[in-house]
This record gives sequence, structure tokens and C-alpha cells, in this order.
Amino acid sequence: MDKTVGLVGLGIMGSAIARNLVDRGWRVIGFDIDAARRAELSRDGVTVVEDAASVARDAPVIMTSLPTPAAVADVARAIANSGQPPRIVVELSTLSIADKLAFESLLRGAGHIALDCPLSGTGAQAKNRDLVVYASGDSAAIARCAPLFADFARQSADLGSYGNGSRMKFIANHLVAIHNVASAEAMILAERAGLDLKMVVDMVGPGAGGSRMFQMRAPMMVERVYEPATMKVSIWQKDMAIIGEFADELGCATPLFSSTRPVYDQAMAMGLGDQDTAAVFEVLKKS
Repeated sequence: MDKTVGLVGLGIMGSAIARNLVDRGWRVIGFDIDAARRAELSRDGVTVVEDAASVARDAPVIMTSLPTPAAVADVARAIANSGQPPRIVVELSTLSIADKLAFESLLRGAGHIALDCPLSGTGAQAKNRDLVVYASGDSAAIARCAPLFADFARQSADLGSYGNGSRMKFIANHLVAIHNVASAEAMILAERAGLDLKMVVDMVGPGAGGSRMFQMRAPMMVERVYEPATMKVSIWQKDMAIIGEFADELGCATPLFSSTRPVYDQAMAMGLGDQDTAAVFEVLKKS
């Protein structure tokens, strides 16, 4: 397999993925609109180019990890208008189904194959290759990408028709939203009970009451340090809105998920938007 891959979007997730792939012998051709990120990743071995069209010129497989639907649409148009032969374009972001379908339509019209492949995991997990790839779309293209996924994630699966990757991601993030706030609530309860919070992390995390979110976020709550963020509250708000709309469209009540939304809203109101979502501890601490 040609170990050349393009990556558009070198933020928290994209940069971690890029570094892991470089470490495993991939030629990573990357682009980001942020000049500082481009310079940083260039120092780390990524071949940085001037725009998304240039990524499409040099890479048979392109991954996109972007923060907004507008950015994803812009990149899809740039690849579609690049005049390049058919590429596999792997969309890793968390977006609504409608936005994912628009992405696929733009690329299909130019002869490219789009895959819907959101990731389960935080930026910290991405650094450790502790991600899960929820792949969906053309099965042959997914199979071709399996060695690529294996070099930056611990697990991937072909979930069938395009869009199922996003649907699976919504379910995962539904639980993340709940587990994160539940972890903060438990840590507040432990604090008020006079327990040593570091001991709580050590003893509760591995037990029946633990969760991946507790194990990752409770230590941040102990220290009350929420930077560097592995998922910013401001970005998480976007994901929360997408999940809420998804559940509403299905007519599915989500009382636990819905009960967490005001907590994240309050975190934003408190100026914690650039902090890690573990900062919901500060919201509940004021209650």
C-alpha cells in the first residue's frame, strides 16, 4: 500500500493523528488555515502544503478533521474543484447527517469517494492511538483504509451504509456527555464527604462505578486544571446540539442527556469555553 496520506485540519485531533502516522512511516501531507499549526507540524515531519487542493494533488487518500460544517464544505469544494483523479476522502469530524450527506454529494459529483468516519476519543486518547474509527460508506474503500486506521487508532469497524458512522458517534457522545457530568457530580459529593479526591480517582476509576470519562476527566477535576483541553467546552456545545437534533428527529426521549445540557451551557456562561469539558466540575461546585 502507498503510505502517503493527506490530512486537512491540524487541530487537537488532526495534529495527534498526523504525528502518530509520521512515527509509523507514513508520508503525511497536511494543511491547516492556522500558520502556527502548519509550522509546528512541519517541524514534526509533516509535509505542509499551501491549501486543500494541493493535498488532493499529492495524496490518494485524504482525511479531514475540521471544526465546523462550513469548513468541511469549503474543503469538499476545494477537493472537488482540484481536477485530480478519484480520491478517497475520509471525513473524521462530528457533523449532522445532513452536513455529511452534502459533503458526500459534492465529492461524488467530481468522481471521488467520500467516507463518513467520525472518531470516538479525545485529543489525549488520539496522542496514545486510543481512538475508535466508526467507518461507513463504500466497503472496498474502507478496506483499503484499514492499514491507515490501524496506525492511528486501536480499533475500527465497517458500519455499513454512509452515515452510520455518524449515527454510532452520536450514541457514543450521548454517553460521554452524561458520564462527564456524572463524574463531576460524584467528585463534588466525594469532596463534601471529606474524602481524599486523589484516592477517589484511584479507587473508583477501576471499579464498577468507573468509566473512561471518569478515568480521564476526574484527575483534571482533582487538580482543577483544565488546560490543555482535549475537548473544549465551546466545541462540545456543537456536538451536543447535533445529538439533541438527532434524538428529536427520531422522537426519542433522552432525559439524562437533556439534563446535562444546562451544565455545559453554564460552563460557557462562566467563560470556560476554551477549557476542557472537565471544567463542568466548576459549574457544579458553585451549586
